[in-house]
Order: sequence, then C-alpha cells, then structure tokens
Amino acid sequence: MKASAKRAQAIIVSSKFEYEDALEFGISKDKIHIIPMGIKVDDTEKTVNETLQLLFVGRIARVRRIELLLQAVEKLTFPFHLTIAGGEEKTSSVTRSGYLKELKELTERLKLNRKVTFVGRKTQEELKGYYKMADLFVYPSKYENFGQPLIEAGAHGLPIVATAVGVARDIVIDGETGYLTPDNPKVMSDCIHLLQDNNLRKQMGVQIKNLIRDKFDWENIMSQYLTLYNSF
Repeated sequence: MKASAKRAQAIIVSSKFEYEDALEFGISKDKIHIIPMGIKVDDTEKTVNETLQLLFVGRIARVRRIELLLQAVEKLTFPFHLTIAGGEEKTSSVTRSGYLKELKELTERLKLNRKVTFVGRKTQEELKGYYKMADLFVYPSKYENFGQPLIEAGAHGLPIVATAVGVARDIVIDGETGYLTPDNPKVMSDCIHLLQDNNLRKQMGVQIKNLIRDKFDWENIMSQYLTLYNSF
C-alpha cells in the first residue's frame, strides 16, 4: 500500500481524522486532499415528540462502545426513549462475539427495558424513518475513519452528541450543532440533558443541516472531484 501511495499523484481522504491517519501512514501532506462522501439533505418538517427520542445507528460492534450510551441514558431524569438500529458484526477476527447479548443484559440490569429498543439491522430506506422520528443522535464510538451515520443524522437536522471520531470532528461544533464528549457516561448524559430543550434542539438542527448542505451536498462534492482531476 505504501508503494501505491508513493506512486499516486493524489490521495483522497474523507475527513480530518483520515487526513491525520494518512500523514501517520507516511503520505506527504501535499498529496492529500480531503473530499468527504456526499449526502442529500432531508428538508421535511420535524414533528415535536412529547418524549425525547434518542437514536444510535451503526454496526453493533465493540468499537462503538454502546455500553457507554446505556450508562449515560440510565442517568437521565426526564422521559426519553433510545432506539438502537444496527446488526451485530465483528470488526476483526480477534474480536469476541456476543456483544449484542451483553448489551441487552446490561439494559436489563440498568432497568432500561422499557426505555431502550434494539430494532436490528435496517435498510437505508428504513433508516430514514428512524432519523425522521428522532430528536437527537448519540454516537459514542472509539474509532471511525469517517462515520456515515453522523452525516446522515445531520442531514436530517439532528443535533449530535458524539465522541471526537471521524467526521464528528468536522460537523459537531460544541454548542452550535451538538456536543463533542469524552468517553465518560456522566458527561455524555449532561450533554443529552442540555438538549432536552426543544428550542435549543431546533436551533442546532437548523445549523447542522445548513452545515451538511454546504459541505456534503453531492453537487459540491462532485465539483471538488472534477477540480482535482482537471488539475493534472
């Protein structure tokens, strides 16, 4: 791979996180171009829910640290419901299986059975419905090179509470589009508490949707690719 990278005239990465990985890999910064994946912004009006609807979307893998999310919501003192969408997958041959079972057992121990629903793997079309019904997106992952669910959530106008991984570092602006949080359930819970405020969520939802439209709209992305290709 290093030989291929050295021969290449340009290396395209999708986020600041991937940019830093590429530098560590030994690629010259003059060759690296950040062009993210694109997405279409959803402009339908969101409905107001009486109970705060939290959402996680992604592969159910240990690297996602969903146990931190369960520990965080257990500390909430107001009505909420957390939907976890995704099927269990191992991220490497050495990763232990049984993570989903462990999460369901933890849900029971924390007495969250009525407040947390595991809906399993969903198609992209089905996921749109979950994004539309949610009020807030939470993503406690340990590592992401990009993190497609993050821009999907932003494209649906969801404020985001996430660890500083992948594209979260590009789209989550503290106090404006959501909150970046350490891997600490108490801090995560405090951020969710702040977003109990419907007006604050609406304000952040508009801002993150505008940011996604400006940076990740497909027309803008293709224009960046064409400009790069035509530069050689």
